[in-house]
Amino acid sequence: MASFKRDVRILLVGDEKVGKTSLILSLVSEEFAEEVPPRAEEITIPADVTPEHVPTCIVDYSGQEQDESCLQDEIRKCSVVCIVYSVVDEDSIQRLTTYWLPYLRFTLGEEHRTPVILVGNKVDMTEVHTLESILPIMNDFAEVETCVECSAKTLKNISEVFYYAQKAVLHPTAPVYNPDEKELTLPARQALARIFRICDLDNDNLLSDDEINMFQLKCFNAPLHPQALEDVKAIVKKNVQDGIIKDGVTLKGFLFLNTLFIQKGRHETTWTVLRKFGYEDTLQLSQEYIAPKVNVALGCTTELTAQGYQFLARLFDKYDEDRDGCLSPTELQNLFSTCPIMPWGPDVNNTVSTNVEGWVTMDGYLAQWTLTTLLDVTRAVEFLAYLGYNYQHENQLSAIHITREKKIDLEKRQTARNVFRCHVLGAKSVGKTALLQGLLQRNLRYVATLNRQNLSNFTINTVQVYGQEKYLMLHEVDMMMCEMLTPTELDCDVACLVYDVTNPRSFEFCARMYLKHFIDCKIPTLIVASKAEYPEVRQDYELTPAQFCSRFKLPPPQRFTCIDKVNHDVYVKLATMAAYPNLKRLVHMLLVHQRPLWLEERIRHMKGLFQSGAHSYVHAGVGLAVAALLGVALYKVATSSSSPSPSALRR
Repeated sequence: MASFKRDVRILLVGDEKVGKTSLILSLVSEEFAEEVPPRAEEITIPADVTPEHVPTCIVDYSGQEQDESCLQDEIRKCSVVCIVYSVVDEDSIQRLTTYWLPYLRFTLGEEHRTPVILVGNKVDMTEVHTLESILPIMNDFAEVETCVECSAKTLKNISEVFYYAQKAVLHPTAPVYNPDEKELTLPARQALARIFRICDLDNDNLLSDDEINMFQLKCFNAPLHPQALEDVKAIVKKNVQDGIIKDGVTLKGFLFLNTLFIQKGRHETTWTVLRKFGYEDTLQLSQEYIAPKVNVALGCTTELTAQGYQFLARLFDKYDEDRDGCLSPTELQNLFSTCPIMPWGPDVNNTVSTNVEGWVTMDGYLAQWTLTTLLDVTRAVEFLAYLGYNYQHENQLSAIHITREKKIDLEKRQTARNVFRCHVLGAKSVGKTALLQGLLQRNLRYVATLNRQNLSNFTINTVQVYGQEKYLMLHEVDMMMCEMLTPTELDCDVACLVYDVTNPRSFEFCARMYLKHFIDCKIPTLIVASKAEYPEVRQDYELTPAQFCSRFKLPPPQRFTCIDKVNHDVYVKLATMAAYPNLKRLVHMLLVHQRPLWLEERIRHMKGLFQSGAHSYVHAGVGLAVAALLGVALYKVATSSSSPSPSALRR
């Protein structure tokens, strides 16, 4: 929720003998004081006795006891200024425009936003009202919120003076209403239009009765009585053409209602709505609303929760107007219409799955949000607020899951993570782009058609790991940055070092990167031999790739090709290595050899034993099943493995 004013500071100013001090004393004591000091002491009224439940401080000014610098300090500190005049003193009325209002502008600036209340005291001494003569002043000085006539002696309208002063601070007119044009300000219309789009859950540009009642519950904690709802729609229908269509309230009707509330003096109704949706007095969304703090400890990552995915999936369905399972450019623009900027650029089409026209599919859409949450959770949280997540939930934190530290996963020999980050390193032109695009099931012919200016360094898609769907995110690390990467920058779940089988100098880069960055860390590493559709040439390095992997206990090089059909095995292996880093040597044995049927059946059986347990125990079950069987299986796997790779035979 937006941050409200913590307190209200009311300053009373005006000429001598107009009754400023008497007003304060009459409010506090509820009786008129015959003996009045030059200046009342500062008074604080507790929140529980004020109409708006906000602590209120009332400050008196006396020209006899305070100098001009003191007056200016008080003006700058206050929330609202009450200029008191005497309704029986024409000079004090004239001084409103000749001295006091210009003086406030001199002190605060011509465009100041401090609201002003004009208070006409001593109505008990005359039958003549001054409000008609005050009205032109309100038109000339936009900062004047209202004018109240009262009597400190008879206590008439004393409480109202301070109520309207509070109201001017908590529910200001200037940001939301233009009295000259008698309509909402542009920022107010934009904010209310955004709220309308969020509340229009079925995207038909109308608020149905159910949608209106959900809106009422959110903003005012109670639905509208059916008759009251019909009365509201009748008022809209009578006053606004096309305000009601098919018995639903249109945006035009919604804006009219809020204009009417303000014109009737019910500013608090519109401000309650605005603040429920995160708006501050400036009609900007508050930082508290869009950016609740997410504390992510070192070694932890951020993922979307089931609630987060459900909200985003419903949003996709809302804006997929033709129900084709994709978002066209127009539909995507409409989806993000409640946001200040479009968060996705043209590179998104090369980061996640799309249809043949390049439109983002539901899977690609959810994958992009998964990527954003992993890489920049602050941005993800911010845009969830823009999109209206807080309308259906208390705040965005329920959409974010912070995983436990990786070192604990290693100690526990299991992980509950669903998103794995893979760094892809390799020399220039070894096929890293093809490897990244292959994750999206795109072959070399497709890659050749890509606009290089819109290429992303990331791709993300789901991969099956022992029957469970996980997200694998590939990040192509810039070659020029590889030498200078810090351990923090290299933090990932698995590393992929790519060399080109047709380039004899490409493997040396992989070997150097492994020895520099990965040899002493616990990050599982896979070496990938790209362009495997071509004959492999001997690498200009002291060890062959296979010998290098054997020496450093890495799995043998994984051959990759995507000239026609993408070799998807490499992604499964990367995701599996990320999921089971604690078993990396043993898991590698299973990854690089054909598993016999008896072992497959035993693993499936072990997984079944855990299916009835919690989600985290399913992970544990798979890990323990593999661990328990591997010791028995090693000999059988070794003796029943497939033939060595062609490259190993040549050597």
